[in-house]
Amino acid sequence: MAGPAILLVSAVVVLVWALAFGGGAAPLAIGDPGPLARWGLPTVKLLVNLSAAGMVGSLVLALFALRAGEREFDIALDAASISAAVFTLSAAATGFLTFIDAFNPAISAGPEFGAQLGRFLVETEVGRTWLITTVAGAALTVLTFAVRSWTATLFVAVLAVASLVPMGTQGHSGEEANHHEAMTALILHIIGAAVWLGGLILLVVVRPVLERDRMASAVARYSSIALAAFVVVALSGTVRAVIGLGDWAALVSPYGVILIVKVIALVLLGTLGAWYRLRLIGRLRDTGAARTFWTLIVFELALMGAASGAAAALARTPPPVDQVIQTPTPAEVLTGAPLPPELTAGRWLTAWNIDLIWAVVAGFAVFFYVAGVWRLRRRGDVWPVYRTVMWIAGMALLVWVTGGVINVYQDYLFSMHMAGHMLLTMAIPLLLVAGAPVTLAARAIVKREDGTRGGREWILWAVHSPVARVLTNPFVAAGLFIGSLWVFYYTDLFRWSLYDHLGHEWMVAHFLITGYLFALTLIGIDPVPWRLPYAGRLVLLIGVMAMHAFFGIAIMMQTGLMIAEWFGSMGRVWGMTPLEDQYFGGGIAWSIGEIPTLIVAIIVAVQWSRSDARDQKRRDRHADRTGDAELEAYNAHLAELADRDARAARR
Repeated sequence: MAGPAILLVSAVVVLVWALAFGGGAAPLAIGDPGPLARWGLPTVKLLVNLSAAGMVGSLVLALFALRAGEREFDIALDAASISAAVFTLSAAATGFLTFIDAFNPAISAGPEFGAQLGRFLVETEVGRTWLITTVAGAALTVLTFAVRSWTATLFVAVLAVASLVPMGTQGHSGEEANHHEAMTALILHIIGAAVWLGGLILLVVVRPVLERDRMASAVARYSSIALAAFVVVALSGTVRAVIGLGDWAALVSPYGVILIVKVIALVLLGTLGAWYRLRLIGRLRDTGAARTFWTLIVFELALMGAASGAAAALARTPPPVDQVIQTPTPAEVLTGAPLPPELTAGRWLTAWNIDLIWAVVAGFAVFFYVAGVWRLRRRGDVWPVYRTVMWIAGMALLVWVTGGVINVYQDYLFSMHMAGHMLLTMAIPLLLVAGAPVTLAARAIVKREDGTRGGREWILWAVHSPVARVLTNPFVAAGLFIGSLWVFYYTDLFRWSLYDHLGHEWMVAHFLITGYLFALTLIGIDPVPWRLPYAGRLVLLIGVMAMHAFFGIAIMMQTGLMIAEWFGSMGRVWGMTPLEDQYFGGGIAWSIGEIPTLIVAIIVAVQWSRSDARDQKRRDRHADRTGDAELEAYNAHLAELADRDARAARR
């Protein structure tokens, strides 16, 4: 267990240096909480980060590299359980020390102190964050100890990743002008780093119980996961650094210097990972190469500890961005960003505000799709070019909707919000379904024969799971597609998506998924348990079109403003009035939103026609092979019936 010890020592050393150098633990002139809070808070946050990595990384690597029911799988879950216990205790300590740091109360065993702490944990955002994180950690401690099957471990891993999201909402990101972008980058950074570091720790832990051949396979699979995690960490870290620094001159500040140390550690880690991925992993079955590899792993853990210590110190070091105190505009109060200029024709191409989450999703989706097509072509198989074009076009449209002019203006114009909704739920799914990603994955990803589960196995499991059978039922998919419109816009879900950035991300994912499921049941070629006949698909589509049009008309008939305290309070002086813009948005849902539906109807009709033509060709080929035996038998049967009727008439 020398590896984890080196990781911890390296992290603590760099943390202490960075806090001393950057002033993150310096005494405050007024209301100083004392050395316990100043030094203890970043220390327990470091433990939160490291234990979160051990928890999440162990679960992810176990799902993709180890065999359920074997000893190494149980060890991985035990490691995740121990990490979750440390995560729980350190999260609780972080919440307590955050309270001490923020309010500097007189610590006592009396009821007043307990009441203050209780109000902090329940009534403040940061208090609720650490309370939720602590409760989630406690639940994960029990779950990771109790489960041992594939499916249960998958759901626990999803919960473990979700438990890291609240931490990403804290820190300096909420204090900056681009706090939504900073928060998104921080969440991706935390999750990517946890998967990367935790998987490496698990490799060290399970090494004594794995045979050399199986260890080589596990390392190769971890390397692929680590490469994806490194890309996420690098991209999100770059975005976070740009927001925190503001300009190049800030690199000479204490915050900038600590950031440079972290960047150097990450660059060395990436270089080291590339080296052993290209030179050593393929030779791990050789004793000499294996010894060199594990020596490098110790060095890599030391670098990861240094990066983790620097990251924990950066969370306590104020970024050098100038904070100009001025009266915020109504738009800034509501959205955290200034009101954009008037929407003109040119800004449809030049206005951008990239959503990092969906940019990363689209980037990986295009990369893996193209890699799958390339693998098929290498072995001589054919994949239609138009499906590749459709998939790439769908992902490009997704990036534009979530990061282009629609994302820039949707918080201020209901019509732009509705245009984005229509594209997310109707246009983008058509392109993605036409790409047939599941069929491509089933053909391109190599099937594993060693009892572990890779991408192919997990995708096929998801496709054939009971949940998928329900969601891909045509009537369920149609109900989710059309029902989501009414439930979302006529409940507080709409308000949640405006006020909370996480609610906005949920909205994008929800409408994209429901639109994809509905399009899949109508025109997709990817496997689903059951599809309606073509006539039934057209009838179902007509019904959905009618309800969709009625939804648009219902919005147009609104006499009051939806979420009036939001859209009516922006202080916008250009463009249509908020009520006129809402009317226009209803028109978009009614008219423009029906265009993709009409395209689907045409595609279904064409598929129906081609299906009939294929059936006729199949019957013709069968007749050619059998010499029209079926027709001759049918004619003979008619002749026999006619002869029988004639004999009956004569009698």
